[in-house]
Amino acid sequence: MKIVFVCTGNTCRSPMAEAILASKEIEGIEVRSAGVFAGSSPISKNAGAVLEEQGIEFDHTSRPLSPEELEWADIVLTMTLSHKQLIRQQHPHVSDKLFTLKEYVTGSVEDVSDPYGGSYSVYQQTFDELHELIGRLEEKLLQEK
Repeated sequence: MKIVFVCTGNTCRSPMAEAILASKEIEGIEVRSAGVFAGSSPISKNAGAVLEEQGIEFDHTSRPLSPEELEWADIVLTMTLSHKQLIRQQHPHVSDKLFTLKEYVTGSVEDVSDPYGGSYSVYQQTFDELHELIGRLEEKLLQEK
C-alpha cells in the first residue's frame, strides 16, 4: 500500500503525517508527502522540533505534488477539503483514491488544523491531532490486510 499525504507547502502537516506513519514501520506500507503549492524548503522549524521531541527522526525537503506521485500512490490523503478539490480539478482520474485524511479515517469533513507560522505549542497540537488520525489510519490499514 502506497500512501501520499498532501498539504499546501509540504513543510508542516503532510511531512509530520508522513513521519508519524513511517515511524510505525508497518510492513507493506510505503509513505511519501507533497504539497499542492510546494517549493523546495526544509521542514518548518517547529514541525521538526515537535517530531524530534517525540523521538521521530525525519529528514525532509518539501516537494510539489506531481502526476507521477499521484500515479505511484494507492491512496492520496489531503489535509483539507480544498486540497482535495484542487487535486480533483487538476487530476480527475485519481478521484477514486483521493480523500481528506479525516474523511478516510473518521468520515468527518473537517480539515486538519494548519499550524503554519504558529508557536511550538500550536505545532504540538497539530502533531497530537495527526498522531491520533494516523493511529486510526494504522488500524484501518491493518484491518484491510
